Order: sequence, then structure tokens, then C-alpha cells
Amino acid sequence: MAGSDGPGETGKTGTGKAFPHSAENLELDRRLRQLDRKLAEQRKKQQTRERPARSSNASGYAAAVRLSSEFVAGIIVGAGIGWIIDRFAGTSPWGLIVFLLLGFCAGVLNILRSSGMMPERKLSGKPDDAKKDGQ
Repeated sequence: MAGSDGPGETGKTGTGKAFPHSAENLELDRRLRQLDRKLAEQRKKQQTRERPARSSNASGYAAAVRLSSEFVAGIIVGAGIGWIIDRFAGTSPWGLIVFLLLGFCAGVLNILRSSGMMPERKLSGKPDDAKKDGQ
């Protein structure tokens, strides 16, 4: 065999195929074993890091606080705008009622967008339907 050191000097790969023991193959085998060790260490580290994260509910509480604050902020801003309109236009209580309802709708819309249940609106000049039809 060309490239082998002798007739009986063959090894086996993980697939059971024989290959000659050359300097390149020995170096490749050494690098593969080194890579396997590093991957095993990384998997072990990753497993130990994931265990405490699963038991902690801090990220869930943070998401709940964020979503509730967005909802409350929408209502407060709507009520504030309605109160200001009523104050200057003298339309009390209609401006407050209308903008309170609009603030409620805006709060629900913000929650849906933040939770990923509704895609965020793009600020392009073309509607999404025209983009889909043109492609």
C-alpha cells in the first residue's frame, strides 16, 4: 500500500474502516480526541448552568411586570390625553371616556406585541400585502 509504513500497520476509525498509520492520520486522530474532550467539557458546563436557570422564576416575574406596566401605561396615557382634551375643549366627560378606551386598546396591543403574539408593525411605505403579492 502506498503511504503506509508497513503491511500490518493499519488502524480502525469509529466506522470500522481501516486506514494506514501515517503522521497525518495520527495527528488527525489526536485532534479529534482533543475536540471530543472539549465538547464533553462544554456539554457538562452547559448542563450545570441550565439547572439553576430552570428553577428560577425571576425572568417570568420580570416579564409579567414589564407586560403589566405597558398595559397600565397605555391606560394612564389615554386617560391623561382625554382629561387634557376635556379641560381645554370643555367636552367633559366624553374626551376622558373615549381616550380611556383608546388607551385600554393601546395597552392590549402593546401586550400582544411584547409577548410575541402579534408581529411588530414595520414603518415602511408599502403595506405587507403588496410585498407578498409582488414576490
